[in-house]
Amino acid sequence: MCSVGKNMIIELTPGDFDALLKGTPPFNLRLVPDSAIAPAEVLEMLRRLAADIGAVFSPSAWMIVEEDEVVGLCSIVRTPRHGNIRIGYGIAPSRQGRGCTTRAIGQLLGWGRSDPRVALLSAETGVGNIASQRVLERNGFIRTGERIDAEEGPLICWEAVTG
Repeated sequence: MCSVGKNMIIELTPGDFDALLKGTPPFNLRLVPDSAIAPAEVLEMLRRLAADIGAVFSPSAWMIVEEDEVVGLCSIVRTPRHGNIRIGYGIAPSRQGRGCTTRAIGQLLGWGRSDPRVALLSAETGVGNIASQRVLERNGFIRTGERIDAEEGPLICWEAVTG
C-alpha cells in the first residue's frame, strides 16, 4: 500500500539522475529491489530532458517515493507553453496497481495549483493503457481528444486546469 499523508514526489536533481544511472539510490532512499524504475536509455533521455527544461523552468522532474523507496518517476516532457505543463510518469512494474501513481499525480496537481506559473497540467496515454487513464481520471483530468504519434501510435490527450 502507498504511504498516506507523506510527500510522495521529491524533486530530481542531476546528482539523483547520476545515482539512478549507477543503480544506487539517491539521498537516504532505497531502490525497488525486484525491478528497474526505467531502463538506462530512458533514464538518460529523462536526464537530458530535465536539464533542457530545467534551464528555463524548475522543477522539471520528480521521484515518486513510497516508504523511502523510489518506485517511479514523473517529469515535465516539453518546455512549458503559456502555463501548460505536459507531464509523463512511470512506475516500476512490481509497484504498479497499488495506487501510488494516483496519489503522486494528485500531489503533482497540488503543486501545480500552488504555483502561479502553472495554468494547466496535460498528459497523454496510450489508447490501450487503461491503468494510466484511470490515474488521470481519478485526479480530475478530462479527456480532450486523441492524436497519432509517429513512435507511440494512437494517444489520448488529457488536461486538468490548475489556475
